[in-house]
Amino acid sequence: MKKLDEIMELMADEMADFKTAVLELQKLSEQLVKMSIPISTEALEKNLNIFLLKQQSEKEKSDEILKEIDRKLKHARIIPNYLLILFGILGILALSLVGYFGYSNNNTQQENFQVYRTIKESQNKSYEDYFAAYPEIYQAYCEWISDGYQDL
Repeated sequence: MKKLDEIMELMADEMADFKTAVLELQKLSEQLVKMSIPISTEALEKNLNIFLLKQQSEKEKSDEILKEIDRKLKHARIIPNYLLILFGILGILALSLVGYFGYSNNNTQQENFQVYRTIKESQNKSYEDYFAAYPEIYQAYCEWISDGYQDL
């Protein structure tokens, strides 16, 4: 029986603790109901509109950046302008040098040909003068040449 009394005593203590805990929970629940903030559709719409405006402005900024990138890509070149100018100048310089050297080579050849013609004419003149002074040698020379062509 003694044990039964002890158990009953423990049970009474536990029930009292349980009752105080339930009462405290009721107080907290009432405070929570009083403190709760009701969410209205107006507040939701206001917050949603602010968010949508921010999102719209960010979208406009990104669209503007993409348009600028697209414009730059349309006007972009593979070879920069300074390289095109440099190659143009080098091409003109190369063509000028080829023209100059071709012209100077042509002039040099013409001068050489004129010198050669002058030498040949002077040699022919000296041959003519020699053959005019010695007609018998000229006749022997003509016979010798005609004999040489007949052997061929």
